[in-house]
Amino acid sequence: MPLTDSAIKTAKPKEKPYKLSDAHGLYLEITCSGSKLWRLKYRIAGKEKKLALGPYPTVSLAQARQKREEARELLAREIDPSAERKAAKQAQRTNGLTFETLALEWFEYNAPRWAESTRDKAKLYLEKDINSVIGARPVKTITRPELVELVRKVEARGALNVAGKIRQWLHQIFRFGLASGVVEANPATDLDVIAAPQRATRHHPHVTFAELPELLAKAEKANINALTRHAIRLLVLTAVRPGELRQAPWSEFDLAGATWTIPKERMKARRPHVVPLPLQAIAILRQLEEITGEYPLVFPGQNNSDRPMSDNTINKALRLMGYEGRQTGHGFRHLLSTELNGRGYNRDWIERQLAHGDNNEIRDTYNHANYLEQRREMMQAWADSIGALCAGANVVSIKRNA
Repeated sequence: MPLTDSAIKTAKPKEKPYKLSDAHGLYLEITCSGSKLWRLKYRIAGKEKKLALGPYPTVSLAQARQKREEARELLAREIDPSAERKAAKQAQRTNGLTFETLALEWFEYNAPRWAESTRDKAKLYLEKDINSVIGARPVKTITRPELVELVRKVEARGALNVAGKIRQWLHQIFRFGLASGVVEANPATDLDVIAAPQRATRHHPHVTFAELPELLAKAEKANINALTRHAIRLLVLTAVRPGELRQAPWSEFDLAGATWTIPKERMKARRPHVVPLPLQAIAILRQLEEITGEYPLVFPGQNNSDRPMSDNTINKALRLMGYEGRQTGHGFRHLLSTELNGRGYNRDWIERQLAHGDNNEIRDTYNHANYLEQRREMMQAWADSIGALCAGANVVSIKRNA
């Protein structure tokens, strides 16, 4: 017998869920808690399936029957009502999905695999250069000419490296959208074809080894923060990347063991890096310990101790010292590489100290933890030669056997 409203209203819960059938597969399920839920049982492609039609009384008997008939019309055309509903929900989501929402999903998916510096850059460029322009737009309506115009505005201010990253990330975001089924095409393909020509590659400038004493002397006299002064000296003594130094927590340092272990999450090559600390570097860290030892970071920011020193602090200090165009924080790495290669040290030791990978992937895999003791001796000799030069001694480059 077909269901009636009175029969539905008077139906009481039992120890186990039970059904009240209507017709053509429609039934009402009464749960142990007393909830009443409409279900439609149907078959398609030889398989029995169920479709939820909503709770009673939100969905009345008449409305449930109407939904059943709509489902039967689809079945008559060999269309699965469940699959059709999922497609409709997906279409509703994608039609209103904004670029900013898609970009955030892409960012959250990738961020755990990125170094902190990459996460910070991606977040900055998304907020400043991308979402501010197209973030509120429905992602399906964004066209290639719009993206070309967006990137050209970045190029117009001379930020060609930033523009390159933005092209790369736009392409990845729309690829993520394709894989997620929220877009049907990638309008960010081939943006590099009309990219502004790159300027000639300019390596990070650096002074010569003979000019280093003058630079360090100016750092001592310059009107800069003491933390910045110590940071410059540590860059000279360790040749780490400025970002690796700025963001370093005290927990990475073993001063008694004269080592600094940087975890893979903070490294460009995404593998841990052990830095041997010469005596001079340990002395500086001991001084820093008295200043910032109570904070998590060795170089906390001036306005927020939970954040690291600004990424522009060191280069700004070098400009104030008169080294604009002559020396950058990153340039100290090139200075060490040039000088130690010139002294005849084993190239592998130098490359490992700089945390560079090996072009030979198999060799790189097996060698990544080697040469610590050799590098310790090399870096102590490097620090001693700087001290001797600053003291006015005539430093002779000693040939080292590989």
